[in-house]
Amino acid sequence: MTDATPIDLDPGRLTLAQCRSAIAGPVRLTLTGSAWRAVAASAATVERIAVEGRTVYGVNTGFGRLAQTRIDRADLGRLQRNLVLSHAAGIGPDLTDATVRLMLLLKINALARGHSGIRPETLESLIALLNADILPCVPAQGSVGASGDLAPLAHMAAVLLGVGRCRQHGEELDAANALERVGRHPADLAAKEGLALLNGTQTATALALHGMVAIENTFAAALVAGAMSVDAVKGSDAPFDDRLHALRGHSGQRDVAAILRHLLEGSAIRQSHLDCGRVQDPYSLRCQPQVMGACLDAIRHAAGLLAIEANAVSDNPIVFPDTDEVISGGNFHAEPVGFAADHLALAAAEIGALSERRIALLTDTAQSGLPAFLTDDPGLNSGFMIAHVTAAALASENKQAAHPSVTDSLPTSANQEDHVSMATHGARRLLTLADNTAGIVGIELLAAAQGIDFHRPMKSSVLLEQHHGRIRASVPRLEEDRTMAPDIEAAQQLVERGAFSSPAVDLLPSAAI
Repeated sequence: MTDATPIDLDPGRLTLAQCRSAIAGPVRLTLTGSAWRAVAASAATVERIAVEGRTVYGVNTGFGRLAQTRIDRADLGRLQRNLVLSHAAGIGPDLTDATVRLMLLLKINALARGHSGIRPETLESLIALLNADILPCVPAQGSVGASGDLAPLAHMAAVLLGVGRCRQHGEELDAANALERVGRHPADLAAKEGLALLNGTQTATALALHGMVAIENTFAAALVAGAMSVDAVKGSDAPFDDRLHALRGHSGQRDVAAILRHLLEGSAIRQSHLDCGRVQDPYSLRCQPQVMGACLDAIRHAAGLLAIEANAVSDNPIVFPDTDEVISGGNFHAEPVGFAADHLALAAAEIGALSERRIALLTDTAQSGLPAFLTDDPGLNSGFMIAHVTAAALASENKQAAHPSVTDSLPTSANQEDHVSMATHGARRLLTLADNTAGIVGIELLAAAQGIDFHRPMKSSVLLEQHHGRIRASVPRLEEDRTMAPDIEAAQQLVERGAFSSPAVDLLPSAAI
């Protein structure tokens, strides 16, 4: 078992770096003392409302279109149990452990702010599951992103009732055994607790954050691949001059240009052709700061939205203990998450599209000046010919997947919920987009490394030689045709593990401490 990363949480102040830790592996969460007092106060407010018999949505009424139906006080616990069980209607493959771990962390963070009416003992059960890394099995499909992620969060909440399945370190167990392992009994939910557990954007937000972290890794690797490709085809670093980018003014563009200059600094290959007759390189080389900078700005914008949402109270209704009020609203609507996911999808697709164009350049002897398809004996050997076809297939798949999700809406709950965000499946596609892009960038890294090999004994820069060595430690030079699938898989895994994050790591929003 991986050692758990400690998180000392002041609710509402969860950082992107802490979210990244939850994606990476087990965590050990503790809450500040003031959080427990806030949770108890909101639970007491709900209890007072129930005792007094005030009509409040979600406390003593039905849900959605059934909100006008008043529920007797004696049935309030049953109402909440029925809510959880009836809403556990998800379908499809289970979400990954990393995503569910982050879901739990986000839900705990939201509930612990003291505006949801949940009791301390119920919150303690969620924390006990998280700290034991016992993760509910949550079907991936079934949420439209409003009124919250009802179905997936219901599957998570059902475990507290002793219903459903969990995983712990790869072992599957039923919910009752999971609770027993952490010394808890199946819960008898009090008024509003089921609704507080189900309502919220934590599934969409966890999926978007998980996707963002994966896209960040591909972004960093694509900068390395792009710089290597510049040297492989004896391109120019003049387009990365800061004076050009300062005049335009986009921060992402300027930052990317600085990283590319840093990566190429001191390259002997670059020095060898300073006085060549080539006037301009193709856009896929020359316009990297403009395209990748726009992607970086999109990632940063999405990160800002998701950082806010990770700390949001997004259930309904919301409890205000200081004024003894419970107010119904629409904080569960995941439109901000949907926009963030769409921005990230566009960024991932464009990172891959630019990388694919550089692979095409590297394999085209008329443009690159390198042997056709990067092989010593073209004709007898096909070299990187079909590796480029694979990259093109992935890039095309990404284009289809990057279509915006928030522009779609399908009314639910007898038209009570008449506009929804579709944020959850918009966020869920991000891991697929990131996987595809990591495959494309992995192929470019292999191709660019092969191109640099053709310039030996000349060396690239110190940093690029280090990255070249990282590639060659996993994949030897392609001397003659062999099955390339294992090579591509190895390079893709390096990208996904963040092996090429340096020196771009300081640009990545979720890596900031």
